[in-house]
Amino acid sequence: MSTQARGQGGRRAADPDGEMPATEKDLAEDAPWKKIQQNTFTRWCNEHLKCVNKSIGNLQHDLGDGLRLIALLEVLSQKRMYRKYHQRPTFSQMKLENVSVALEFLERERIKLVSIGEFF
Repeated sequence: MSTQARGQGGRRAADPDGEMPATEKDLAEDAPWKKIQQNTFTRWCNEHLKCVNKSIGNLQHDLGDGLRLIALLEVLSQKRMYRKYHQRPTFSQMKLENVSVALEFLERERIKLVSIGEFF
C-alpha cells in the first residue's frame, strides 16, 4: 500500500466518500455487533441478578468494583466466594481486589475466560 493511501499514524485513510474501511468499522468502539452483544449480555446478567436484587446498566461501570460480578458468580455457581471481599469498596485498590477475588474464584472452579477483552 502506498504512503498516500495511509492516513495519520499509518492507519488506512477513509474511503473517498468519508467512510472507514469495513475492517475498521467492525473493530470500531461503536460497531453495531458490539452493542448487540453488550445489550444481550447485560440482559442475561440482569435476569440472573434479579434474584439477589441487583442489576447492571453499564457493564464497564457496574462490574468495575467487583460487587455485581461476585454476586453474579455466586448466583450462577450457587457457591460463596472463597475469600472475603470489600462489601463497600471506596478506593480503586479495594475495587481491584474484589475483581481479583472474582477472577480467583473462576480459576479455582476451573472456568476459563475467553475473549475477555472484546468489550473493554
